[in-house]
Amino acid sequence: MIYPSGRAIWAAAAGAIPAFLVALALPSLWYLGLLWICLLLAFLAVDAAAGRGRASLSASLDAPPQIGVGGRFNLQIAARFAGRPRALQARVGHDTRLAPLAGSGGALAPTKDGGTLDLQFEALRRGIASFDRLWLRWRGPFGLVWNQVVLPMDKKVAVLPDVSSARDEAITLLQRSALADGHAQRRAGQGREFESLKDYQPGMGRRMIDWKRSARHGKLLAREFRIEENNNIVLAIDSGRLMCEPVDGVPKVDRAVTAALLSAFIALKGGDMVSLFSFDARPRVTSGAVRGSASFAMIQKRAAEIDYSSEETNFTLALTTLSAKLDRRSLVIVFTDFVDPISAELMLRTVGRLTERHLVLFMMMKDVELETLADMPPIAPEDVARAVTAGSLLRERQVVSGRLRLLGAHVIEASHQRLGSALVERYLQLKQEDLL
Repeated sequence: MIYPSGRAIWAAAAGAIPAFLVALALPSLWYLGLLWICLLLAFLAVDAAAGRGRASLSASLDAPPQIGVGGRFNLQIAARFAGRPRALQARVGHDTRLAPLAGSGGALAPTKDGGTLDLQFEALRRGIASFDRLWLRWRGPFGLVWNQVVLPMDKKVAVLPDVSSARDEAITLLQRSALADGHAQRRAGQGREFESLKDYQPGMGRRMIDWKRSARHGKLLAREFRIEENNNIVLAIDSGRLMCEPVDGVPKVDRAVTAALLSAFIALKGGDMVSLFSFDARPRVTSGAVRGSASFAMIQKRAAEIDYSSEETNFTLALTTLSAKLDRRSLVIVFTDFVDPISAELMLRTVGRLTERHLVLFMMMKDVELETLADMPPIAPEDVARAVTAGSLLRERQVVSGRLRLLGAHVIEASHQRLGSALVERYLQLKQEDLL
């Protein structure tokens, strides 16, 4: 694209006005104005032709592959021209997950073969942010025209959830549960994995006695067990329309992702395998099962790919697909929300088949808005109607929770502040009770 610069406009005005005045005073000299215009057009054509060089232009973007929500990072634009270096200006296109701190463009600092420009951005929202295009422009040798090109770009930055507070909370919970150094708890009489032998003490159950080894050693020996490792944990996150509604200014799906990452961190520390699964109208993100603390970074990056959706959740398709992928008994943790028994009917049918083989745990956030409306003292008649409606919706949620428990699923309904800690406490409890 070529368009005149400010210098060309001023030159045209500076020449056209005197030529117009001369043509009015001396009509026989009208050709002077025409000559000036022709000269200007000729200079514009020469400047445009001499300033073209798109074929020899290349550009690249350099940014960190991932950043936490609220973090700031530098984006470097590097442009190269084959031949004579030129003064370049650039502007980059980005999505709404990123905010420029001092503009999204500017003049490039000249180098021997082009120029560079550093821009600073702030990550506002979780997800995969992208820089999709780059505008570059430069002046011709006479400075009369701008040459501009638009280059398609495909630079992506994964905006990860901020897990600094989750890590601190996880360490506190691990210390509280005596899970030091990432090894499973070892408690006599708990678990089914054999750990060691020890002398039988009064009060121990008779089933703990190892009769063969006791006969060999001439004294009673008891088997000591430990809680099993290598359990399969599936974190299934609903990213449909209801989960994208905000709670205290933050979408529910973001709070679910944070709680899921907290539990994933502890599960990986405890020696279990963790996989991530998200869905709305259809399955979206599926990760394989991973093990070890070093795999947490991969889970965190896949969590950034869970996008916001305006579609209704299809529980039948999602949970059926998930069940087909599981080849062993697993703890399936489902982060979701529902409004009434009618919208949850299809979910209940699928859960019944899932609980036949797997241990299913539903995580739901308390609806603070409904609870506030239900408990609000009535002042006007409208307040009574709101309280009755809110109370009815809360009772319907309790009906669905009760039906889930009857199907064999575990249900936790916690406030958004305690969602992660409530999940971890239940996970450790299930593990200690040998239910995984």
